[in-house]
Amino acid sequence: MKKQVVIGAIVAMLAVALGAFGAHMLKERISEDMLSVYHTGVEYQMYHGLGILIIALLMERLPRQKLARWAARLLLIGTVLFSGSLYVLALSGIKVLGAITPFGGVAFIAGWICLVLATRPAK
Repeated sequence: MKKQVVIGAIVAMLAVALGAFGAHMLKERISEDMLSVYHTGVEYQMYHGLGILIIALLMERLPRQKLARWAARLLLIGTVLFSGSLYVLALSGIKVLGAITPFGGVAFIAGWICLVLATRPAK
């Protein structure tokens, strides 16, 4: 549990830092469209950082803790793939990196499904 709390807190803290960086340093350097892409990455990073924290705090109460751990892992993987690809796309303009983004979205969905399944009684 402690590890997931630390990871979730770091992911959320980095979202705040990256959001501030985008708002103050990128506004004049990249297009409005690319700033919107960057901002989407920040939003999803924050949502899923908080999701990791919630999972960590609920871990001891969930009947299927292994699935809960997988939920947290998948949210982290999703953050790296989804938000990370959006950051690189926004900053570099390399459009092919947009192909990675949906894999992050799939990891997010799988993570939330794992959390739902973790609430079901253990066999």
